[in-house]
Amino acid sequence: MIPIADRLAGAPISWGVCEVAGWGWQLDAGTVLSQMREAGLVATEFGPDGFLPDDPQDKAKALADKGLFAVGGFVPVVLHDPSFDPVRTIGQALAGFKAAGAGTLVLAAATGSNGYDGRRDPGLDDDGWQVLLRNLDRLARLAGGMGITATVHPHVGTMVETSDDVERVLAGSGIGLCLDTGHLLIGGADPVRLAGEHAGRIRHTHLKDVDAAWARRVRSGEVSYTEAVRGGLYRPLGHGDVDIASIVASLEGAGYDGWYVLEQDTILAGPPPAASVQAGPSQAGDLSPIADVRTSIDHLLAIAGSLS
Repeated sequence: MIPIADRLAGAPISWGVCEVAGWGWQLDAGTVLSQMREAGLVATEFGPDGFLPDDPQDKAKALADKGLFAVGGFVPVVLHDPSFDPVRTIGQALAGFKAAGAGTLVLAAATGSNGYDGRRDPGLDDDGWQVLLRNLDRLARLAGGMGITATVHPHVGTMVETSDDVERVLAGSGIGLCLDTGHLLIGGADPVRLAGEHAGRIRHTHLKDVDAAWARRVRSGEVSYTEAVRGGLYRPLGHGDVDIASIVASLEGAGYDGWYVLEQDTILAGPPPAASVQAGPSQAGDLSPIADVRTSIDHLLAIAGSLS
């Protein structure tokens, strides 16, 4: 089994880099990648279009120059609309992944609207679900044929968001699951139970810790997802209400050998000051992404040590 320390990856959104228009201050790739390696991460997801070079070889070189491996990345696409075929969009993304040496596709079932503050409706009817589930399996086969593992990412503000949505995907398709511990909790699912009962379906992991009070406010519709992120929804590992230790123990005990991506969605109001590189968890409103990542790494490595 590859040690957990060698399967630690980052995500640009932990540094506030996001595809949503108006999300916040966007740091440059050089700064983010350098800080990832400085913090002790060995790989990263790609982040949104435009963050890294478009050319796959240039993208891979940008990572290699910083000492990072390419994991793959998050691709939101409409999957429930029978008039839209996602194969062309995902096929292009997969070709880029393969050329860059990345092995994991993380699909999100986009609503078709910008951002993640929507989808307060009941969701899909049976016909819409059948289209979505068929597309998940089609895209998993397409990715598998190129040597890439496809997963579906339950995500706030998408068509796969709630506990019922997750159960329907698990029962109605064969695609692997991206276990995002934060989005699952916010959507009303239990990530600890899922890790314990469905470890064999989990092919990729996004580790987040969450303030449960903020999660309840998002779930009830009291605040938007973006407002909650800005207010402190996500915490460094070990400083929120998700039982990260139990989740990692379940996965490792089941033979999970995939990436652990440290991903605390962050919104930056401006460039982080030089003081933000110090260790220790930030408070809501602080601008210290690397400090939070270091805190999360320390917590996860302590868990890994307890399992060895």
